[in-house]
Amino acid sequence: QVQLRDSGGGLVQAGGSLRLSCAASGRTSSSYAMGWFRQAPGKEREFVAAISWLGGNTYYADSVKGRFTISRDNPKNTVYLQMNSLKPEDTADYYCAARKGGSHDNDRAYEYWGQGTQVTVSS
Repeated sequence: QVQLRDSGGGLVQAGGSLRLSCAASGRTSSSYAMGWFRQAPGKEREFVAAISWLGGNTYYADSVKGRFTISRDNPKNTVYLQMNSLKPEDTADYYCAARKGGSHDNDRAYEYWGQGTQVTVSS
């Protein structure tokens, strides 16, 4: 019903910046809260950031607070993750996701997922 396409990943040096985008298509709705998760090789998927459907509430993992900013443009059906001051430990595949309920940091609460975009941060 809803398809998510995330993009914007790449290779950057430590201290650099990237902006990830997630475009929704299909039966889109402004009632979806959106989130970003990441998964590094050999590790479990972890919560990064989330935003409520109107954008009034945002949530961040402690590891990215002060460096990452999540935002959304509902008329464009797009959510963004601005990543600044990147560190090598940020290297992972990043996934956007959509939910209509549940906890913002629980990946099981998200109904739709993007295909993932790879972020690599070199030292």
